[in-house]
Amino acid sequence: MRFVSRLLVILWTVWRFGLDDLALSGLRRKRFRLLRRLTRLGRRWQQPRGVRLRLALEHLGPIFVKFGQVLSTRRDLLPLDVALELAKLQDRVPPFPAALSREIVERAFGRPLEELFATFDAEPVASASIAQVHFATLKDGREVAVKVLRPGMLDIIDDDLSLMRQLAVWIERFSADGRRLKPREVVAEFDTYLHDELDLVREAANAAQLRRNMAELDLIMVPEMHWDLCSSEVIVMERMKGVPISHHPALEAAGIDIPKLARDGVTIFFTQVFRDGFFHADMHPGNIQVSLAPETFGRYVALDFGIMGTLTEVDKDYLAQNFIAFFQRDYKRVAELHIASGWVPPETRVDALESAVRAVCEPHFDRPLKDISLGQVLMRLFQTSRRFNVEIQPQLVLLQKTLLNVEGLGRQLDPELDLWATAKPFLERWMNEQVGWPAFNKQLMKEAPRFAQLIPELPRLLHDALKSQARRADDAETRALVRELRRTNRLLSGLLWGAAGFAIGVAVAWLTVRFLDISP
Repeated sequence: MRFVSRLLVILWTVWRFGLDDLALSGLRRKRFRLLRRLTRLGRRWQQPRGVRLRLALEHLGPIFVKFGQVLSTRRDLLPLDVALELAKLQDRVPPFPAALSREIVERAFGRPLEELFATFDAEPVASASIAQVHFATLKDGREVAVKVLRPGMLDIIDDDLSLMRQLAVWIERFSADGRRLKPREVVAEFDTYLHDELDLVREAANAAQLRRNMAELDLIMVPEMHWDLCSSEVIVMERMKGVPISHHPALEAAGIDIPKLARDGVTIFFTQVFRDGFFHADMHPGNIQVSLAPETFGRYVALDFGIMGTLTEVDKDYLAQNFIAFFQRDYKRVAELHIASGWVPPETRVDALESAVRAVCEPHFDRPLKDISLGQVLMRLFQTSRRFNVEIQPQLVLLQKTLLNVEGLGRQLDPELDLWATAKPFLERWMNEQVGWPAFNKQLMKEAPRFAQLIPELPRLLHDALKSQARRADDAETRALVRELRRTNRLLSGLLWGAAGFAIGVAVAWLTVRFLDISP
């Protein structure tokens, strides 16, 4: 009954906001014509489809809001107007009671709250669909933030996900446009993302890794985790103080160098992506603050590490070669890289893909540098690639979404921000380190500890290899002799049997002649 009632609520919301009209638009067969007309009776939509979809997801609750947020990252699948509208979704969830929060913390650590903290603010400072945050003070006086998982989330998520899977099946079955959006794949990706986010220890580990990576870059601060107070339901971290980066007037009033702040954001992002291959993939204004403390004045403060992007060495090498080709306007090389990587079918014509890439990229190079949008170029490339059946890699889609966030954030701070000019020296320096002698030397130094262990063993390994080879050679020679002996034995046996047969035949003939007195 719970499943049926929730399904009815979803269907009513779909009809109320006119989403059925969008879904049924792909039904061209005559037998669906009457159904399409009935669903449109009495309704005239003034709002665009993206706005209606956003409002419907907000009406359905926090899990659907989170789904819309994840869906907004798939700009390779969604129309631009829908993706931009879904990017506006924000978690607006009332906090759960302080008594329940206290109960969860005490259950997680098996001790009363008073033994864990000197103070604990019952009123949460932030509340989202997955968790809420309370400020507290440890017994030694250190200020911390306590993130508590919202209770009962697993059951709610599993119920809504089962409905989403069923809706995805229906959409793929009845809508041509729906099949192109791959709804079942999107729901599966959302399933993985949500269940990962339900384990707060994973988020704590992400924060710890990012903190180590950024330790030498004096531009960003990441809270330290208190590992003795971290569990799957509750994590305790260093309390960070700052002004939200969206509060532009407050930052100017404090004397922050806004253009430098914008450039620093670009540097932080490209360092995380191209140096470490591990980047904060949810860099919207709600997760970024700026420190005003004298010792850390003007530094970024990163929060919420539930969504992190990763790139392998293969991904980074692919990006490096593509950037080199883009800088040189070698679009044929870009097309060849796509085919060689297996992202497009091998029968794809290089010249056709080259022409499509040129049509996307060439107009941007003739514009002023400050007007070039790397994010928009990538988004256009993803959209163009649909007709070539390009398999967009999830990690690169997340990278593109984050690049759009960084670019938008930077230009909100400084409308004259030249993202291309800011990023290009960094990318060129990084690419020089990835190809040629510097890259070889770096890889050699990386493997040096293994070489140091293997080199003393080389004489013994060489001796063992030669001895094994000799043994195999001896064994091979022995086997060859045995085979030759067997062939000789078979030959001799054949000769002996042949001679015996011939002798018997002669004897039989002689006896016949002898006893029958037949002259030869």
